[in-house]
Amino acid sequence: MLGVRRRKFITLLGGAAVAWPLAAHAQQPAIPAVGILASVSPGPYARCMEAIKQGLREAGYVEGRNVAIEYRWADGQYDRLPRLATELVDRGAAVIILVGGGPTTAAAKAATATIPIVFNTGEDPVKTGAVAALNRPDGNATGVGLLTVAMEAKRLQLLHELVPTAAIVAIIVNPNNPQANEQLQELRAAARTLGVQVEAFKAGTPNEIDAAFANVVQRRAGALHMAGDAFFNTRKEQFIVLSARHALPTVFSLREFPAAGGLMSYGPSLADAYRQQGIYAGRILKGEKPAEMPVQQAVKVELVINLQTAKTLGLSIPLPLLGRADEVIE
Repeated sequence: MLGVRRRKFITLLGGAAVAWPLAAHAQQPAIPAVGILASVSPGPYARCMEAIKQGLREAGYVEGRNVAIEYRWADGQYDRLPRLATELVDRGAAVIILVGGGPTTAAAKAATATIPIVFNTGEDPVKTGAVAALNRPDGNATGVGLLTVAMEAKRLQLLHELVPTAAIVAIIVNPNNPQANEQLQELRAAARTLGVQVEAFKAGTPNEIDAAFANVVQRRAGALHMAGDAFFNTRKEQFIVLSARHALPTVFSLREFPAAGGLMSYGPSLADAYRQQGIYAGRILKGEKPAEMPVQQAVKVELVINLQTAKTLGLSIPLPLLGRADEVIE
């Protein structure tokens, strides 16, 4: 009888040994989910996604280990953003990182007033209503300001310095971009100061980009200024091919363009800005409140020149301009 009781006790103890770890495992909280809401397509933004993950790692979060990442891509179709933002809210994202500028901010803000949002925008987030103030956002959103609109005038100045004989400088803007009118105002004001004649052309789809270039060529523009735009960033190859085909000296907003064969770029470092977003998201996961986290300004600005492309276009880069370049691609 004593032996039977002992065997029962050992059996019960063994069962408990199995049950206790399972119960402990079941009680472990699920890892938090970071939502990424993007107005663009994933391919051209792979480097930016890695920069976000780098920022998260710097804050102590590694995808698959202690944080999950949920991606939602609009592929340039801005009307899809509200639905995608709602999906991330329903998924229970702990924080939502925005990729692709103003339209994503508007969609995310409309979808939630409680889930923290970390944006990345070239617009003034105070003017658009994303935050109450840069130093104290006072809401559920904060992030990084790229100051792309403020850099449009400087970009035109650099293009004029490179191609001073261009009688007409064409400008291509995306009419679907909420900051398009502000970009044109900045550029026209800069053109008056420089004594440059500019003509604007609009393109919001791949076909419209082709049509815009045809019109630019018809107007015999001597140079082209591509306004900063998230959709344009996804059409890098199209812009570079058309610029080369029509022998148009073109200035872009990001180094990714001259790195892929474009002529010149002047603008913020996207990788650095997205890394900052990742860091901010990690700090929020640790308990900080976006209302008390100042909007960061992108501090790394790059002037990049592709010498091979300049040679192909028959351009000689002025030495003062070459000396100011942060990167020269040979």
